[in-house]
Amino acid sequence: MFSIPEQFSNATKANFEAQFAMFSALTNKAFEGVEKFVELNLTAAKASLEESSSTTKQLLSAKDPQEFFSLSAAQAQPTAEKAIAYGRHLASIASGTQAEFSKAAESQIAETNRKVISLVEEVSKNAPAGSENAVAMLKSAIGNANAGYEQFTKTAKQAVESIETNMASAVNQFSQAAAKVAPKK
Repeated sequence: MFSIPEQFSNATKANFEAQFAMFSALTNKAFEGVEKFVELNLTAAKASLEESSSTTKQLLSAKDPQEFFSLSAAQAQPTAEKAIAYGRHLASIASGTQAEFSKAAESQIAETNRKVISLVEEVSKNAPAGSENAVAMLKSAIGNANAGYEQFTKTAKQAVESIETNMASAVNQFSQAAAKVAPKK
């Protein structure tokens, strides 16, 4: 049988290891998101450079101002569509990274929480007589902390959903506005 100090020492070590694992998992998810963001930006920059070169050549070959402005106007719709696609892709990366981040954090927090509750249960079994009130207060504090965490998680999820909804709405409004402004073919 373990003594209470040994149990706390083992629990502290396990908690530290769990926090390190969570930090590592979250760091990996953050780097994956950054990699996707950098890849998206490099691809967009390369495509933009190629398209700018092609467009410039077309504009410079215009024979008169009307053809020049006609070519310029023809570029508005594809440019708006590409900006919208970029925004959607960027939002998708951010949303996916956030979801993975939340999933990793929730998993680690749930595991740590389970271990803490298990430790409290074990300690309460071996607690000296007369310490029932202290154990009950500790269990109550853990229960309150869990309830607070659950409320925080629920609120954070609602905030993320609201941001995603607003982003989708803004992209749709921009798409509709771009479609109205762009010249018809």
